[in-house]
Amino acid sequence: MPSPPPAGAQRSLNGSLALLAFAQLIYSLDINIVFVALPEIGAGLGFSAQTLQWVVSAYTVFCGGFLLLGGRAADLLGQRRMFIFALWLYALSSLVGGLAWSPAVIVVARAVQGIGAALLFPATLSLINRLFEEGPPRNRALAIWGGAGASGLTLGSLAGGLLTSAYGWPSVFFVNVVLAGIAILAAFLVIPKDAPRAVRRGFDLPGALTVTAGATLLVYALVQGPEDGWRATPIVASVALAALFLLAFGRIESRSRDPLMPVRLFGNRSLAAGMAITFIYMGSFGALPYFLTVLFQRVQGYSALQTGLAFIVPSLAIFAGTQLGARLANRLSTRATLLAGFPIGIAGTLALAPAAYAGAPYGYIVPGLVVSGIGQGIVWTAMWIAAASGVAHREQGIASGMASTTLNVGNAIGIAVLVAFANRGIVGLEGDAMRDGLAMGARHAFYLAAAGLALGLLVSLALPRKASAAGARAGAA
Repeated sequence: MPSPPPAGAQRSLNGSLALLAFAQLIYSLDINIVFVALPEIGAGLGFSAQTLQWVVSAYTVFCGGFLLLGGRAADLLGQRRMFIFALWLYALSSLVGGLAWSPAVIVVARAVQGIGAALLFPATLSLINRLFEEGPPRNRALAIWGGAGASGLTLGSLAGGLLTSAYGWPSVFFVNVVLAGIAILAAFLVIPKDAPRAVRRGFDLPGALTVTAGATLLVYALVQGPEDGWRATPIVASVALAALFLLAFGRIESRSRDPLMPVRLFGNRSLAAGMAITFIYMGSFGALPYFLTVLFQRVQGYSALQTGLAFIVPSLAIFAGTQLGARLANRLSTRATLLAGFPIGIAGTLALAPAAYAGAPYGYIVPGLVVSGIGQGIVWTAMWIAAASGVAHREQGIASGMASTTLNVGNAIGIAVLVAFANRGIVGLEGDAMRDGLAMGARHAFYLAAAGLALGLLVSLALPRKASAAGARAGAA
């Protein structure tokens, strides 16, 4: 059995983990903080009702398009280096966003912010996977990292409401400048320097250009399709071009001597299953906050601040689930943890439906929020363990980029499908009829999300049957 690290090394690891969790909190904080400020941004800068959505969509499209590039850049240029650069990009784009004087400026700032997020997420995740040994140490680190993300989602809603009401919409951007600045200073102190590269590796520029263009166009079509209509010329053209670019990327990768995304990585069953699960997770669990927001605000009439407070319960449940997920993975295996987490998530998601009606007290939906949140947390921790298992340190960045790309695309597809399914019967409705129609749509979305989670349960069976790292070492001893 390996001996524990010296006390000084352990303190250094703890400091690194605290910073990486803080970075994940910044990343997730920004997902919700801008949503609350959208009406103020629209009024202050003169957005039309049709163009305001691009304050959100520009971030989503460019984040989804650059994740693979961000993952490979972390491998080739250094994970610490990319982590710091991403934070700089995030801070500067947030500063421009807060100072924006026109719709075009803030949309461009949000696009650059999305690129910063696409560089930050895989750099953060690959640093965790490099600094912490596979098994219980990494499982614990991923649980803390995931718990910080869950906390950021709630803090985003709360902070967005409080900052916008007290200081105006620019404050939701300026707060990112302060947080990212703190993280940059701390990174120089607590993140170990990147190891020198013994072998200089080339950068697959054709692969990088084609996959970034293809992924960006695909995410654009998925995000904009429900708004413009799936048969609109820009959407059809984007899908066609995305397919061409991605096919070209596949051909380039099969022939490249130093590919951006080595095809052999798909031979890692754990990574391949982990990618499929991240896709399903965000297409089902990841779509729930959208429908809960609709339910709280448009059906029950909650204010923005009340909605933020309503999300405290599920966020705490998700945080608890991430910690439980790490313990289960240490005692059992990643496969067994997922086979436990998905049924819990299915039961909780189904329990949300009976409370989805106009006038339902908040207490009626709390049991479903708690059970679903615990299931979400368990699966979240376990799926990232799966995606990192058996991957060499020098390729942790691209593996993280691959899994986070499927996460992002899964979210765009899941929301598009569930929204289309849920909104079928509300056209032309008003007043109480509209509220009832939205409530019924939310119920249908919860049922469909539960069906998606059942698919995730089946995919989990594809993971290798093996004991956890802790169990394997105990057996060897």
